Amino acid sequence: SGLVLVKNPHLDLMEEDVLYHLDLGTKTHDLPAMFGDIKFVCVGGSPNRMRAFAQFMQRELGLPGAGEDVADICAGSDRYAMYRAGPVLSVSHGMGIPSISIMLHELIKLLHHAKCRDVTIIRIGTSGGLGIEAGSVVITDTAVDSCFQPRFEQVVLGDVVVRSTELDKGLAEELLACSRDLPDFPTLIGHTMCTYDFYEGQGRLDGALCSFSSEKKLQYLRRAYDAGVRNIEMESTAFAALCGLCGLKGECCCFHLL
Repeated sequence: SGLVLVKNPHLDLMEEDVLYHLDLGTKTHDLPAMFGDIKFVCVGGSPNRMRAFAQFMQRELGLPGAGEDVADICAGSDRYAMYRAGPVLSVSHGMGIPSISIMLHELIKLLHHAKCRDVTIIRIGTSGGLGIEAGSVVITDTAVDSCFQPRFEQVVLGDVVVRSTELDKGLAEELLACSRDLPDFPTLIGHTMCTYDFYEGQGRLDGALCSFSSEKKLQYLRRAYDAGVRNIEMESTAFAALCGLCGLKGECCCFHLL
């Protein structure tokens, strides 16, 4: 049917569903009227970047008010920011798996309550590259964990639940085809490694703690490269798992800074 799915039977028993961190709710807002025609959702870490992206989309789509400031739909919350440009929703998710996970739970419920159909969701952001030139864009085919496995582990009531992190291959190829119109940005498809930490988890030598040598770090990164990893960030496994389970066509598309 193309509808966004929620896999929670308890929601049907609730008189009201409050999306706490988005400052939205089923009783306080007419979610179908506000969001029912959304077709694309782009998410990224920084509120400022997502505002700039919404303004960019306004100009690209030739929408009324293009060039003006855009209103933050979640202004009543200081957790996330949300902007709209026609059929495109632009939402910040903060840094790391816990932050993006909370936002995605509430975003997916929002799309469900709004009765949205055929929604495509793309995470746009920055990442560290592995064996690729600076300025490249990596389109993720599979998100992998720190052991290079395509899985997202979530502890639920004391049990470790393992979820798949496959992303939409067709969408990845579609994005790669679009990239051919942008020769200034070398673009490739590869595995994205998702870590729980920016410093030790990504093999950095400049954190407050470091228990390994530069040689050990390079050995690890070579193993990652040999396993197909081309960039490293901190959200993709949770993103892939939640999108896959809830019927959202999802993809990660990250700009490699270093």
